[in-house]
Amino acid sequence: MTTNPTAPTTDARLSEGSGGRRWRLRAAPDLGAFEGAEWPRLISVLLAHRGVRSLEEAIAYLGEPGELTDPALMPDLDIAVERLQRACSEGETVAVLGDFDVDGLTSTTILSEGLHDLGAHPLPYIPDRFSEGYGPNPHAVRSLHARGASVLVTADCGTSALREVELANELGMDVIIIDHHTVPEALPDALALVNPKLTGSQYGSEPAAVGVAHKVVDHLYERAGHDGSPEEHRALVALGTVCDLAPMLGENRDLVRIGLRALRRSKRPGLRALARAAKVDLADADPDTCGWQLGPRLNAAGRMAHAGAALDLLMTDDEDEAQRLAGELDRLNRERREDTVAALELAEGLLTSEQRAAPLLVVASEEISSGIVGLVAGRLVGAHHRPAIAIQIADGEGRASCRSIDAFDITALLRRHDDLFLRYGGHRAAAGFSIEASRLPELRERLVADAAERLTPDELTPTIEIEAELPLAEVNGELLRRLLQLGPHGIGNPTPRFLARAVQILNSRVVGQDESHLQFTLKAGRVTWRAIAFGLAAHAVPDGDAADIVYTFSRDNFRGTLQLEVLDLRAAA
Repeated sequence: MTTNPTAPTTDARLSEGSGGRRWRLRAAPDLGAFEGAEWPRLISVLLAHRGVRSLEEAIAYLGEPGELTDPALMPDLDIAVERLQRACSEGETVAVLGDFDVDGLTSTTILSEGLHDLGAHPLPYIPDRFSEGYGPNPHAVRSLHARGASVLVTADCGTSALREVELANELGMDVIIIDHHTVPEALPDALALVNPKLTGSQYGSEPAAVGVAHKVVDHLYERAGHDGSPEEHRALVALGTVCDLAPMLGENRDLVRIGLRALRRSKRPGLRALARAAKVDLADADPDTCGWQLGPRLNAAGRMAHAGAALDLLMTDDEDEAQRLAGELDRLNRERREDTVAALELAEGLLTSEQRAAPLLVVASEEISSGIVGLVAGRLVGAHHRPAIAIQIADGEGRASCRSIDAFDITALLRRHDDLFLRYGGHRAAAGFSIEASRLPELRERLVADAAERLTPDELTPTIEIEAELPLAEVNGELLRRLLQLGPHGIGNPTPRFLARAVQILNSRVVGQDESHLQFTLKAGRVTWRAIAFGLAAHAVPDGDAADIVYTFSRDNFRGTLQLEVLDLRAAA
């Protein structure tokens, strides 16, 4: 079931938080549709905010994952499966060219393992970010053809690869594109373009590429008389979906719920070794495990060296090899963190006061690696609450990564100015492009002016959305159990944020290497909670004083217990 995350409610109430941020408390919606519900009223409020409109829908939302979307609704899926089934029957060599991020890596793994299981000879290939760039390229197409590939499958890329698909066709290869990125006006002449965003698609949800790949392979297994794809593939679907920030709605949410259960039981040597390197227990895996622990380490390979190491980790059956590769990815991830901090300092220094005030930030430098431009752009968005573009300049060309805020479609911006780019692509929240370095001043002028026409001051003001007031004294085991059923959370199904007024601050202390975080105890009546507030040390409330807090619930991984994560606080009136 797909719900509407922006279901209208009555007016919200605005107030001032810390650091210039606003708090927007949503008014309670009409709950008449949930008459007779067996859960606490707050759960009905949260369901209504997520577009759930009846008791029947609510029961389904809180229940076990339902039946997944009919694969026949996926564009070109039958054409792709029929061609791959023939490749498996005849033992053909099938090249699988994937993106170098987690979505691409997990897609490539699922496709390669499925094809191998069913008789084809998969040839997985991940381009080098630094020498080849994103997606198919002529050199890779020729190389894969020379190695015997009669079919080229792209994973998490290819929708914009007009020239490369034409080349593959000329070489006699059948091309199957498996992707989820925004569809351009001109489409490549592929045998099958399996992308749920194609115009006229009736699929009804927006899976990540790994979800599309899983659909293809699952259908391929069924055509071959198997029960369906292995449980280990479901674990990869959850990992890729979470890390790619796919909307956590409808089928995606069910795929992640199913996949997280598989991830907790996973016997895949690479995932188990990576969890050990990250010092997390797979048995407790949740979206944070994927997004903050496993994902960054897999991404680090492609950002700092070559993503082939991460693909090898996912696909190896050798425990010792998995341990070695996981250690290498962990080392690369530490380097990635250090480089990101340095690049962000550089980027901030490049911005003038006038540029900081603009509705779109653009930074370009030869010293920002193309492997981390996306991270730099994302950090700039977080720090300034406006879309941001970070660009590496090398050999007369700029390679850029774009990140955005909810109110602004960054790929639509690029499409409106597509004459600027050598190539571009992406989706609403994230995109990338390449451009001649000589056109960077024109790019800045045009894109900033465009953003200024479309973004209002209100949309550029950092705002914390609060779903409801929840005094700490009202939190109990039944409510926490029901809140857990609302997950997993992500875009479209955000982690609920609550307001508690006049709680007492106790035992406050600054923590973290840069002493930017707060750790304290919160007391309301007889109730006490351990709490952490990331990045709020500058806004501390003195011990013993009362504060209003915006908070959510999170897991304390060191103690294995539940704690409050305070997102903002202010002295109580």
